[in-house]
Amino acid sequence: MDIEQFRRAGYQAIDHICDYYYSLRNMAVAPQVEPGYIRRALPSAAPHTGEAFEKIVQDYHKLIVPGLMHWQHPRFFAYFPTASTFEAILGDLYANGIGPNPGFNWSASPACTELEAVVMDWAAEMLGLDSTFHNASGIGGGVLQTSASDSSLVATVAARSRFIRQHPNVPAEKLVLYTTTQTHSLGKKAGLVLGLNVRALAVTAEDSYALRGATLKRALEEDAKAGMHPFMLIATVGTTSSGAIDRLEELGDIFVAVPSLWLHVDAAWAGVSMACPEYRDLCLLDDINKYADSVCTNFHKWGLVTFDCSTLWVRERKNLTDALDITPEFLRSTHGDAGTVIDYRNWHLGLGRRFRALKLWFVLRSYGVRGFQRYIRQTVQRSDTFVSLIKQSAHFRLITPPCLSLSVFRLEPPARSFDQGQLNALNRAFYACLSARQDVAFTQTDLNGTICIRCAVGAERTEEADILQAYEVLCEEANKTLDAWDKMERREK
Repeated sequence: MDIEQFRRAGYQAIDHICDYYYSLRNMAVAPQVEPGYIRRALPSAAPHTGEAFEKIVQDYHKLIVPGLMHWQHPRFFAYFPTASTFEAILGDLYANGIGPNPGFNWSASPACTELEAVVMDWAAEMLGLDSTFHNASGIGGGVLQTSASDSSLVATVAARSRFIRQHPNVPAEKLVLYTTTQTHSLGKKAGLVLGLNVRALAVTAEDSYALRGATLKRALEEDAKAGMHPFMLIATVGTTSSGAIDRLEELGDIFVAVPSLWLHVDAAWAGVSMACPEYRDLCLLDDINKYADSVCTNFHKWGLVTFDCSTLWVRERKNLTDALDITPEFLRSTHGDAGTVIDYRNWHLGLGRRFRALKLWFVLRSYGVRGFQRYIRQTVQRSDTFVSLIKQSAHFRLITPPCLSLSVFRLEPPARSFDQGQLNALNRAFYACLSARQDVAFTQTDLNGTICIRCAVGAERTEEADILQAYEVLCEEANKTLDAWDKMERREK
């Protein structure tokens, strides 16, 4: 493909993307394909001779699009809030258009490093993070990672390295990483990758699934008696299952008393809401600023940026570079040796890195803080509408207090008598009916043995009519599920 062929194909690609978004509302949300459908449709090996690009594009529409889950669909309420924007898409296009630009140090491409350092400070300022987390402080700073899992893994590496420097005689097998029973799987994965003991601290429905200070204190005492050495807690602001927010205000005094314990705050989906001042108390921003050693949130979730764009801030950047700085001769540079620039390869696990800062820069400039806040508030308003419908319903009951744009509920008709096992079976059947629908997407979860359904509002194009339609689907499938349950009970009698 020469330059002019690329120009024509590029124009066509933009046209196809625009047509996709024009037609998105009328498309099915979920794909209806069977496992292995692409393998059956494609040859067993790559073609020996090149094919016309027009045919490749045709096969994209024929084979790929039918197998996509449309995360930007206005009736996509699964997993977590998500919203891509045209600004972010164009940012990725420009970044990819300049070819391989790995940005492993300042000298490799100064603009990549300098823009990232600036936009991370812009984002920190917008979210209200303390100035110690800003790159401009020269002490802490922010770096873009691929996902919250990577952010947490990097923070865990730094925390472990700091603890080992402070306690060189502690055997590695005695180290313990704390999570909770509602922490995202990233905690267990970090332990798996690093060969660490992981202890999940129990949380309860009575505490809205938030970790309490007394639970952490008791665990520290138990592990000290057992000869173990906890070095880190991954706390959560907005758990995946229910939106629970760990009680950082209670945990903080413990971290002050045990300074070798690292506090990482995973605010993967909920953190961007701190752009709105009215949500900062809910997200415990003051406690994050006071106690956290590191904090992350994903702009590719609720932050209007295409995947991937996870923002990680650390209070002391030296903890990252002490753990991760490896500089062979071919990566040395005058500015790097002088310490006058950031070499971001020492702030994450890989060497090369994508130019993610460009799309975040495009979005923040195009929307501005006010536009960003307007989107967050609109999303929460749509979720509030859904919550009000659930509260008024004779079919459903909220399981946890709603958190920002996430609500958790289950089918629980008050006029019927079900035990816990029956309710779980009923809701599994209900979710099976929902997941078979193409016009809406939800996800289920298990909260300490309670099977329930999650509704995460976040698509930029979701309107109130989409919320009402989704609720109608819930009622329709609830009635079908209850009718099937009644028939089953009559057969058993």
